[in-house]
Amino acid sequence: MVIHSTFSDFVLFLYIHLSNADSHYDPTELLVIKAKMTSLYEEDINFEKKLYQTIREYNAFDKTKLNKLFRDSFMYFKPNKVKSKLLTDLHEIVNADGNVSPSENKALESLKEIIDLIN
Repeated sequence: MVIHSTFSDFVLFLYIHLSNADSHYDPTELLVIKAKMTSLYEEDINFEKKLYQTIREYNAFDKTKLNKLFRDSFMYFKPNKVKSKLLTDLHEIVNADGNVSPSENKALESLKEIIDLIN
């Protein structure tokens, strides 16, 4: 199952997933995501609008299908060249609020396992 047409959209979805791993969107984490969006998208995109569209997309997505979505999307996009940067970005988002919850750690570890299996 692949629902994103670009790797950038998929990565933003991953960022949102980690930000919400503790069941709330921390403003500090969202600020880090917004900063990271500048390297994902062209300058002419409305970052605020794109961010909140992706949050709505994530909120509406059936969470029981997340692992399948992540595996299939990594297989589809094959992001070998950006693996270490992506993992660094995911760590920065989880650590942005200064409090890494067990659910955030679990989400991060789950994504690391998927990335390691694919690459």
